[in-house]
Amino acid sequence: MAAKTADIIVIGAGMAGASAAAHLTDGRRVVLLEGESHPGYHSTGRSAALFSETYGPPAVHILTRAGRGFYEDRAGGLAEHPILTPRGVLVFAMPGQESLFDDARQDPTVLVLTGAEACALVPVLRPEKIVAAIHEPGAMDIDVHGLHAAYLRLLRRRGGDLVTGARVVRLGHSGGVWTATTPVGEFAAPVVVNAAGAWADQVAALAGLPPVGLVPKRRTALNVAAPSGIDVGAWPLTIDAAETGYFKPEAGKLLVSPADETPVAPADVQAEEIDIAIALDRLTRRTTIAVTHVERKWAGLRSFVADKIPVVGFDSLASGFFWLAGQGGYGIQTTEGLARCAAMLIGAGRLPADIAAAGIAPATLSPARFRAC
Repeated sequence: MAAKTADIIVIGAGMAGASAAAHLTDGRRVVLLEGESHPGYHSTGRSAALFSETYGPPAVHILTRAGRGFYEDRAGGLAEHPILTPRGVLVFAMPGQESLFDDARQDPTVLVLTGAEACALVPVLRPEKIVAAIHEPGAMDIDVHGLHAAYLRLLRRRGGDLVTGARVVRLGHSGGVWTATTPVGEFAAPVVVNAAGAWADQVAALAGLPPVGLVPKRRTALNVAAPSGIDVGAWPLTIDAAETGYFKPEAGKLLVSPADETPVAPADVQAEEIDIAIALDRLTRRTTIAVTHVERKWAGLRSFVADKIPVVGFDSLASGFFWLAGQGGYGIQTTEGLARCAAMLIGAGRLPADIAAAGIAPATLSPARFRAC
């Protein structure tokens, strides 16, 4: 059977691949290949995402701000419900952690609070554990499912194809065309976008390319009941300054995480009992919350490269091979900015004007920064 041809193949239908494919279908034939039976099964489907313009390195701040208007507009009207809803973030310092706030105190988007003020905002915090805090009231919850569905809706509306059960097992390049072999057939295009998340280095290996050093890291989460008789709905996401544990309201319950970042091989990861125990120990030591049982537990992957900046750009070692990987813990909030970058770099060889003007150059994101090592 002849390969199905397109202008661009996108490998991976999580948030990164779905958003890039949706943008790339504007005037191009795009095929989005997903190895699982449905898109967004791994990192995207397990993310408790937050929109914070102060989280991560400066390049991430720029990429996050670049998508805010799109999210506020319900993904161009394609989402059924608001993408962003108010949440806020409270970062508290325990004794000895005060210096971790030195840079944040200069940020006009955050408020510096005393320990008492932090405890007034989240009354379950133990006063003896909190010496200072910063509050980012503008941080928002992200409807991850709604955003992902909106991108897939846009992809279909523009004539793009989503093919599930299509894990790429071979990736060859001949005559200026990439051919991706999958269990459901072959697909051919002059450009292939590697948006395979934790598996991106493995996809590069199929193409005969060296890795960019992607490290998947397990992040654990669980749901517990909210404290009896307390309305937690307006609480911000609450985390310590060293990022060793956080909790936030979720559908009338509390989502709790030890903020673990355990390097693992890419896989369908599951929560480990030791990480559940650590999360509960930190929660109960820092708050007055009593936990009788865990209602639900899960784990996801956050994949980083060494500098924790996403990898976006053509690989200098192989014509037409484009990286869109390494989003780490910022992948949902930077989705729109990164998708716009990918579409513009592929189509015009440059970044969107607003993102470039804010201080990001193609070299900042390019895989060439690893190839030169």
